[in-house]
Amino acid sequence: MQKPWVEKYRPETLSEVVGHHEIIKRLTNYVEKKSMPHLLFSGSPGVGKTTAALALAKDLYGDTWRENFLELNSSDERGIDVIRTKVKDFARTKPIGDAPFKVIFLDESDALTSDAQNALRRTMEKYSDICRFILSCNYPSKIIPPIQSRCAIFRFSPLKTEDLVENLKDISEKENLNLEKGGIDAIIYVSEGDMRKAINVLQTAAAVSDEITEEIVYKVASKARPDEIKKMTQLALNGKFVEAREQLYNLMIDWGMSGEDILIQVFREVPNLDISEKEKVHLVEAIGECDFRIVEGSNERIQLSALLAKMGILE
Repeated sequence: MQKPWVEKYRPETLSEVVGHHEIIKRLTNYVEKKSMPHLLFSGSPGVGKTTAALALAKDLYGDTWRENFLELNSSDERGIDVIRTKVKDFARTKPIGDAPFKVIFLDESDALTSDAQNALRRTMEKYSDICRFILSCNYPSKIIPPIQSRCAIFRFSPLKTEDLVENLKDISEKENLNLEKGGIDAIIYVSEGDMRKAINVLQTAAAVSDEITEEIVYKVASKARPDEIKKMTQLALNGKFVEAREQLYNLMIDWGMSGEDILIQVFREVPNLDISEKEKVHLVEAIGECDFRIVEGSNERIQLSALLAKMGILE
């Protein structure tokens, strides 16, 4: 069975990692010197944190990287017992071969409980001569300050458009796909700097057709075209509530979009609307209120219809 493309085309070395040139340069220096502090990788999902950690380990250890590298997902194993058993047992043993130290990679470490983080702090201190930790998180504020102060912090930003395009074109060539300009733009819009999402959307679209078009991408990603969202919003702003609501229902029924997905796309289109700054502020406030009510369990159609109605009387 063929691997998912995210795994099939995952970089094997730091030199193959897409984007984040300054971060990769610093990590490469660690590999050359065979010396590094504890590391904290922070950033949104899909921007290369796990890939960078795996590539670092492969460059550092070569063929013995699996024996000297332990990967744990803190979302599944988040309690203090994991730190006291798995992490401590691995950390206290000497590295295999001529490696200077072992590496423990804690993915989604912001999911660790407070007790687990406090236990981890002590473990990092006690075994720092034979073990290094790499912590990966989406929200660094959830990592306690004593751990942050023990780590060199690397902030991974969403990938730039040119980096996404280069990688998507490379994969398309290897998979014999015809990636059209509209298809690329659609994947960029849908992924929002998330390489994992971009590759997954490309693979899903490729299952439908070898011709990757704008229409196919939006269909498989269950996203509406930006111009359709803008059309609905503009109708509402012009006081044409019935037409705007009809467009909303088309998006929810024909495209199978959830209310939250539509709301996020409306929010992304606010800066592009031809209205005053004051009206944009009021609109963002209304979107925030609508989002809160949907999250709390209110009916999506009623809340989104109410939002469209408010747009017609913005002041």
